[in-house]
Amino acid sequence: MLTDARGLTLSTGNAEAAGHFNAAMDSYFQYRVSAGKHAKAAIEADPGFAFGHCLRGYLFMLFGSTAFHGHARAALEKAQAAAKGITAREQAHIAALSCWLSGDTDKTSALWGAIMVDHPHDLLAVRLQHFALFWLGRSAELRGGPASVLHAWDKTMPGYGNVLGMLAFGHEECGAYAEAEAAGRQAVEIDPEDLWALHAVAHVLEMQGRAEEGLSWLDFPADAWDDRNPFRGHLWWHRALFLYERGEYDAVLALYDRSIRAEKSDFYLDIQNAAALLARLEFAGAGVGGRWDELAEHVAERLDDHVLAFTDTHAMMALGAAGRHEDGARLLASLEAFAETPGNSCALTMRPMTIPVSRAILAFAQGDYGQAADLLLARRPDYIRVGASHAQRDIFHQFLIEAAIRAGRLPLARALLSERSLLKPRSTPSWRKYAQVLTALGETGPAAEAESRALG
Repeated sequence: MLTDARGLTLSTGNAEAAGHFNAAMDSYFQYRVSAGKHAKAAIEADPGFAFGHCLRGYLFMLFGSTAFHGHARAALEKAQAAAKGITAREQAHIAALSCWLSGDTDKTSALWGAIMVDHPHDLLAVRLQHFALFWLGRSAELRGGPASVLHAWDKTMPGYGNVLGMLAFGHEECGAYAEAEAAGRQAVEIDPEDLWALHAVAHVLEMQGRAEEGLSWLDFPADAWDDRNPFRGHLWWHRALFLYERGEYDAVLALYDRSIRAEKSDFYLDIQNAAALLARLEFAGAGVGGRWDELAEHVAERLDDHVLAFTDTHAMMALGAAGRHEDGARLLASLEAFAETPGNSCALTMRPMTIPVSRAILAFAQGDYGQAADLLLARRPDYIRVGASHAQRDIFHQFLIEAAIRAGRLPLARALLSERSLLKPRSTPSWRKYAQVLTALGETGPAAEAESRALG
């Protein structure tokens, strides 16, 4: 038997298969499009390599769409058929893939956690658990997972920077910004190709309103990440947020067309990035042309594709903004039906959170701003249940503010914007919105001060 890059046993005697497996792992950790190619090559070199089939199944699951579940299930069945005599660690991974396919992401996360306890060098388990916890909205565990294995790592071991990058992101989501930035910058120094670590520092700069530093941190040529998977679009989305906070809306749209929505894909992260950015721009008074229509076309083809709750809410943003209200109603009906799915972690979010938030977004699009405000205000403490990051979930806060304004509930809008001015003291669009509300309330002095803050 051979080993992976961190010395863990692989149940294959084929050196070519092991080499491709290690290459696939490296590609996955760096978001390279070559991950799938290497995973396929590993099992071509050794068709009986059970863990190679499991890895391929994992990569299909990471697409975040039921359209790939058939491929993942086929990989699982091949892994199970070849599992006799493999290590207990590899058997545990195959069990995790089976559980993930069943929809029970909470249990799957626990299975990866158990692997990490016994094998703290299993970077695949650490990374996959980090991914799952992110979409489950379990912020404290985003830090706890990498922290629990750090004792077994040092800078001489391949992948140490990846562990630090995950720890950095966990720190950031827990509000420990100084620790997050330090760990993230160290991770990028170790491995400049670690996009997750680069992303973690960008989150710190976003949460602290350090837009100028953020633009410098993400100052890369347009083709810098062309060999990466769609996560590259999310990094460009973060750069767009820094431009947005400075009020540079034309530059945001240019970046949207060039790098964020250039490929017009239906990948879940691309849908999220596009919908949240277009909504922000419209709230700020910037025209977005026909961009909603293109996005809604992709969404309308996948109304029953429920894997990540956060994606469902963004699908509704696209349908509502494009005026496709009947499709929005069909999406709500699909979410209601999906809520009955037993043992599915995403389904458990439907009635308490995903459906009410989606209903609020549709009501907003239909001009029922009072209902939108009521629904969003009632769920405001629990937005985290739909997963993603603080920066991404901020779009729900912006919908609430805009709904309050359009419903004529200006005291509520003032209260929300007063809070926002403390959390985002250097946000041009937020100060402008605050100034508009204060003016409408006749508070001319504070309105002038808010406008002055908007102008920098």
